[in-house]
Amino acid sequence: MKQLFKLLAITGFILTTISASAQTPKKPRPSPADTVKATTKSGVNITIAYSQPSVKGRTIGTDIAPYGKWWRTGANEVTTIEFSKDVKVEGKALAAGKYALYSIPNENEWVIIFNKDIKSWGTVYKEENDVLRVNVKPGKSSGFVEQLKFAVDPSGKVSLAWGDKLVAFTVK
Repeated sequence: MKQLFKLLAITGFILTTISASAQTPKKPRPSPADTVKATTKSGVNITIAYSQPSVKGRTIGTDIAPYGKWWRTGANEVTTIEFSKDVKVEGKALAAGKYALYSIPNENEWVIIFNKDIKSWGTVYKEENDVLRVNVKPGKSSGFVEQLKFAVDPSGKVSLAWGDKLVAFTVK
């Protein structure tokens, strides 16, 4: 009988511990999530879901998002962009749907990559899943932007501002 009581007590303790740990709130991520939703004048709904890395005194192109290397264009999970209709991005056709958004930053030109693998963690990239690549010229943001920020303008201009960088592409 004593052994049965000990077994019940141990089982109760284990279940209480598991229940308490399951109720522990998750720690906030260092790069908060954000979503941008907009409709262009031509009626295309665009949704961008991403996490916002901070510059934190680092240099874009060397310390973070290094030039010449693919980057998840955000933080944490892969950044996604979704189009409600078939579109042209920088004049190139792209079917309606949801895509992972990667980029290859460079000082004078950024490659914006639309990739069909939307389920991978942001640190996994396979070029064979690319659906479209476009090249755009980076500019300077109007002010310093600590956390990465996407915006979609009614004309179809999609832009990301981060640090002193402003990178934009057109969607029609």
